[in-house]
Amino acid sequence: MRVVVVGAGLAGLTAATRLAAAGADVTVLEARERVGGRTHGLEIAPGTWVDAGAAYLGERHTALLDLLADLGLKTVPTAMEGASRFALDGTDGTVEQRPGRFPPLAAVALGDLFDRLEALTRRVDPAAPWLSEGAADLDATTAAQWARDNLAHPDARTFFPLFLGEMMAAAPGDVSVLHMAFYLRSGGGLRYLNAFEGGAQDSRVDGGAHQAAQILAARLGDRVVLGHPVTAVHQDTHGVTVDGRYRCDAVVVAVPPLLADAIDFRPAPAAPRAGRGTVPGCAVKVHLVYPSPAWREHGLSGWSVSAAGPLTSTVDDSPAGGGAGVLTGFVTGADAHRFGALGAAEQRAAATRQAARLFPGLPEPVAVHVTDWVHERYSRGCYAALMGPGDWLATGPRLREPHHRVHWAGTETSTEFFGLMEGAIRSGHRAASEVIIRHQR
Repeated sequence: MRVVVVGAGLAGLTAATRLAAAGADVTVLEARERVGGRTHGLEIAPGTWVDAGAAYLGERHTALLDLLADLGLKTVPTAMEGASRFALDGTDGTVEQRPGRFPPLAAVALGDLFDRLEALTRRVDPAAPWLSEGAADLDATTAAQWARDNLAHPDARTFFPLFLGEMMAAAPGDVSVLHMAFYLRSGGGLRYLNAFEGGAQDSRVDGGAHQAAQILAARLGDRVVLGHPVTAVHQDTHGVTVDGRYRCDAVVVAVPPLLADAIDFRPAPAAPRAGRGTVPGCAVKVHLVYPSPAWREHGLSGWSVSAAGPLTSTVDDSPAGGGAGVLTGFVTGADAHRFGALGAAEQRAAATRQAARLFPGLPEPVAVHVTDWVHERYSRGCYAALMGPGDWLATGPRLREPHHRVHWAGTETSTEFFGLMEGAIRSGHRAASEVIIRHQR
């Protein structure tokens, strides 16, 4: 059995590894000159790496934890000791400090917001969100419209877009209520997704999550071909030809839906992979590198949330072994587009200025690294594609359904932990199993 896998992210490499173990003749075609997809490492000092892409995991991410154990990779806890900083007045003015992560906003208003979100998530069928109770109405309504109709308190209205940016890298106007509720349900629920200790952001991979893809690719050896963006997948009664060159029995397409739709499939799928409202996940990741995590000397955790931006939130991502202080900033939603349009010097100045305002006493950073996922050609956004109004009902029923000899993988095809590394790995296992069952002779 010959199989071509399109995409060398975690989904594609997981599928390829499982297929190779089953005796398949596998070729992995990757558009970039590196593997890893939306996991990507940055070396900020010799031998010291940070995650420019996906980074966090929790105890429920069992497929990822099993993979890390198999690859000999360890995890380290996410550091969250100390007070948090909040700049929520929408200006460059007041910064408030709190001992935990709960913002200085009306507790009753935020409690009502979270209760309403929990009620929405309970309505969603996680295996088939398009079959949920009231799915048509939920899918036709944007999260922004829902907020206008349901959030009366100004503090809830202030916090909601910040919460959505942190959780989904989304602007409220870009996603349907069905997608928002499904994303929260798929990821383990609102409180699990939002938590560090004991939650979905409990740990990081020691040395960077990108190592998982690198080790998988190394095991596959010359079966992984870099610098080859796939443009055509043509099927006939006897097999598949990829880009007029690779002949095979089946194909696993493990790229985001907006990229999959750019491939010339013949015959064409019954429906596109992305809906009319699908847009890239709006995330830019900024790493400010300091000689040491100086904020800890002031009893601060490095966590912050800001309404004015450009950094929506920050977190302490300093290496466990010391040697540097790393403050990671997330620019999400509409701010990601504005920030991405700035020049490199302007980006550095804006991020540095905001960090100094949030954490007084910081020295000038020794380096600032900006990873713009919104405009990344071979990702089309991060954390994952954002499903707009009408998208789930239009594309959901065919989310995983094979197109003859073409099978689909990628975190956007997983109804478990959609948008996370865990979802990508689970989708790779599923797609490989489908191919083995349907095509292995």
